[in-house]
Amino acid sequence: MIASPENFSITSEEYLQMEAQSPTKHEYIDGEVYAMAGASDVHVTISLNLASLLRNHVRGTGCRVYISDMKARIETKNRFYYPDVIVTCDERDQETTHYKSFPCLIVEVLSDSTEAFDRGDKFADYQTLATLQEYVLINSKRQRVECFRRGDNGLWILQFYTEEESVFQLKSVDFEGSLASLYEDVSFELQSEA
Repeated sequence: MIASPENFSITSEEYLQMEAQSPTKHEYIDGEVYAMAGASDVHVTISLNLASLLRNHVRGTGCRVYISDMKARIETKNRFYYPDVIVTCDERDQETTHYKSFPCLIVEVLSDSTEAFDRGDKFADYQTLATLQEYVLINSKRQRVECFRRGDNGLWILQFYTEEESVFQLKSVDFEGSLASLYEDVSFELQSEA
């Protein structure tokens, strides 16, 4: 969702102070600040559907589900991103109110303007989070979920879910859901008009 870089370099502390006051969300990459574009109806609907399903699933477990207003911090890379959905089960994340550093699951809903970044540099940055077990990319043009899981050997393994399977799994939080629920109220025709 990165729209355009601002023309100045700031520290992560300055970024967090600025972001707390800003009406516009910005992502932060090693001193550079990027304004974020708004999301489409399809994008928001998919994100909300998944967050709702996951919230109901993890209730009472100590895990927390956050939507697109919560930042993920990648301290080793000096980055802050706004994932569409983030789940953390790590007690250390209860110590911070504006970002989470120890997620087990991060989800991005793909759009034309962000897909390459979500698949490339952003995924590479997320892989440096030791607690991250799954990175999920959800297609906003058709029913398709790509789930990257960290294997025991540290390598990432990809599993696709399409409408032919009708269900998808998020093993990091022991969740199984239907693609129909994930894409409930989504109009792919609206997406194609954009």
